[in-house]
Amino acid sequence: MKRKNLLRKFISVSAAALMLAGVLAGCGGEAAEPAEETGTEETTQTETTGSFRTLDEIKESGKIVIGVFSDKAPFGYVDESGEYQGYDVYFAERIAQDLGVEVEYVSTDPASRVEYLTTGKVDIILANFTVTEERAQQVDFALPYMKVMLGVVSPDGALISDVEELNGKDLIVVKGTTAETYFEKNYPDVTLQKYDEYADAYNALLDGRGDAFSTDNTEVLAWALSNPGFTVGIDALGNADTIAPAVQKGNTTLLDWINSEIEALAGENFFHADYEATLAPVYGEAADPDALVVEGGVVE
Repeated sequence: MKRKNLLRKFISVSAAALMLAGVLAGCGGEAAEPAEETGTEETTQTETTGSFRTLDEIKESGKIVIGVFSDKAPFGYVDESGEYQGYDVYFAERIAQDLGVEVEYVSTDPASRVEYLTTGKVDIILANFTVTEERAQQVDFALPYMKVMLGVVSPDGALISDVEELNGKDLIVVKGTTAETYFEKNYPDVTLQKYDEYADAYNALLDGRGDAFSTDNTEVLAWALSNPGFTVGIDALGNADTIAPAVQKGNTTLLDWINSEIEALAGENFFHADYEATLAPVYGEAADPDALVVEGGVVE
């Protein structure tokens, strides 16, 4: 399957699912070590164990704390100079600028994103966070800024091009991701090989410890383009979902500000500029930015 087809399917695939994700989304520095995992995010626990900082408290402190990935290029990663970079980080920098505060980044892994909010370790999660009904029971999502589905990358010599080909095989996933949840629910005959970090998962694929790796199709495409010998054989799997910022449940002052910010940034096509600065150098002509970017929180 040609890589240029990836992401162009978003507009036509599962429009109803995207509308649902948009409804859910409308409701409401220095790296730290990820917390020890206590389970996946898809649980029914809704109890808040930490206190959040209101918008005024954040402004008064002069600092906003944002959880991002440190190993998921080109969305959130640490470069050779030790600086955070990527699509999510570009947005985080603008949030801090428009709030008039400094930003402190906290490195998170997928399974810790909900915990970091509920314990008050971060004010916002901007870590390629897919909106789901289960997560919306535990955190408050702001408006979306990206569209996404699942993808599967595998070696060219043993390319997986149909999900049924994974039955009886070892599929690499990262704990706490929608890929883990999707395959556990829909494909029990697929053996899941689970890792805490994206870097470990990709190393497992490179070393041949698994037959394929599944995560967001935007991410596997970026990785395959940088790693000859691997191809995204399945480029649109599961629901058509959205990516959105998240705050601790009940933090309405911060949530409302983020929503207003996303709406206002549409006037300057901010997320298209973000795409050009952080994703276009990776994707080139292999992806259509209009099939990925969401402006003003409106999914088209």
